[in-house]
Amino acid sequence: MKSIRNIRMRIMNKYRLKQGIKLLGVFLACTLSMQAQENPLSLSDAIQRTLGNNYGIIISKADSEIAGISNNWGTAGRYPSIGFDASSNNSYDINSGDNGLTNRITAGLGLNWKIFDGFRVQLTKDKLGQLEELAQGRLAVVIENAIEDVISQYYNVLFQKERLSVLVKLLELSEDRLQYVQTQKDLGSTVTYILLQTKNSALNDKAEVLNQEVLVRNAVRNLNFLMGEDPTAAWSVNGDFTHESQEYALGDLLDKMLSNNSTLQNQFIQLKLEQTQSQLTKGDFMPSLSFSAGANNQYSAMKTGSAGALTGNNINTYGNLALSYDIYTGGNRKRAMEIARINEDIALTETEQMKHSITNLLMNELDAYNVRKLMLEVSEESLEAAELNLSIAEDKLKSGVINSFNYRDIQMIYLNSALMRLSAIYKLIDSNTVLTRLTGGFIEE
Repeated sequence: MKSIRNIRMRIMNKYRLKQGIKLLGVFLACTLSMQAQENPLSLSDAIQRTLGNNYGIIISKADSEIAGISNNWGTAGRYPSIGFDASSNNSYDINSGDNGLTNRITAGLGLNWKIFDGFRVQLTKDKLGQLEELAQGRLAVVIENAIEDVISQYYNVLFQKERLSVLVKLLELSEDRLQYVQTQKDLGSTVTYILLQTKNSALNDKAEVLNQEVLVRNAVRNLNFLMGEDPTAAWSVNGDFTHESQEYALGDLLDKMLSNNSTLQNQFIQLKLEQTQSQLTKGDFMPSLSFSAGANNQYSAMKTGSAGALTGNNINTYGNLALSYDIYTGGNRKRAMEIARINEDIALTETEQMKHSITNLLMNELDAYNVRKLMLEVSEESLEAAELNLSIAEDKLKSGVINSFNYRDIQMIYLNSALMRLSAIYKLIDSNTVLTRLTGGFIEE
């Protein structure tokens, strides 16, 4: 019976070896095929692709370009307008016995220029400049957000790949444990219950690996969306998933935030716009002076049946000045000025609120960054201890000091420690990215 069992085991081992070699060959073929289609992608490359292809940036650039085109003295009303018009009028007198036909051709060239309109031209030009500056500021915010998102997503790809590596390592340990328990079962030193529990653990680990592979692919697709690339584009993202901790001083961060934060700078521009609008409403109480000049030419020809054609040509020029002032408009000007003043107060309050809000956000993120630095140190110590414990436990399992269930518990401790360390690194990178955005670091660079 023992010889039959040995023969059966040799046949099964040979079959498993062949199957393993076959699966390994398929895996290597798929891996080589994927690597052949993948292009290397560094973080700087991802940022450059985002700046060139991101949908939000493209739209915001177009808005900024429109604002730049509109910021012109002609739009503000500084320059005169020149127009030309011509007309031809024909009449036929059917009641007259002579059947008179009359034709009049009139042409005119005119210039209209508002010389003074309560400083409205200068204020309008200032407002157009502020609107262009605001559009550029909004573009800066869109760029900052896009850079923050692509950095976060780039490291998310690395994070998911590192998680996959940890889960693959755990699966390999589980398969080794399953093979060891299977050998013990064949030798009669363990029971089927333990073998089944070990097999279930290995299958659960395999399911975790499959789910994590989906998360890796999803992370790459999300990165492609931010970069404006095709969803099927494959990248070799193999950067170092590490972060060098920095020491930040709250005072320095606050100074940078007040000077460089794009959202706050846009709010300052919005406050200037409301102040300019208040000055425009005051200009409605002032008179306006306009100038018009031009020349008109009228040519006429009249023809009757009994006489020859009679023609005439008349040219006249003109130049006029006009002064106008609205004495009473039903209180509309006063109400517009009061509304503009209230809007200015609202913008001032919103500016203070935004400064307070961003300051709170900066302080909260700085606290989170400092705590996450400590969490990373703790997780690294925990992982170091878990790796040592796992190595010792593997020897103890093979020597029979601990059982399969004890070894599984130690495996899970290692898994949790490894994943906690990866999560701590990712959160620390995320906090550093947010601090950089809040202090205007992306636009400075």
